[in-house]
Amino acid sequence: MTMNDWRADLRLGLENLVDAAVVAGAHQRDVYAAILDEVERLRLAYERDPDPADDLSEQIVEEPSNNWPAAEQD
Repeated sequence: MTMNDWRADLRLGLENLVDAAVVAGAHQRDVYAAILDEVERLRLAYERDPDPADDLSEQIVEEPSNNWPAAEQD
């Protein structure tokens, strides 16, 4: 995929998204504002954690502890 291909796909996807929201009753300027807000939120999230999917696989899963009074069986 060339640079222009993904940009064309992105533009088409955004056009479809805006059109669908406007058809559903949103104002076009509100849709654009919401898209810009969401892009900013995604940009900030990416700066904090560029690959959040890796976080789950790096965590060590420990077995739960049964060292609490209600766990004792008589």
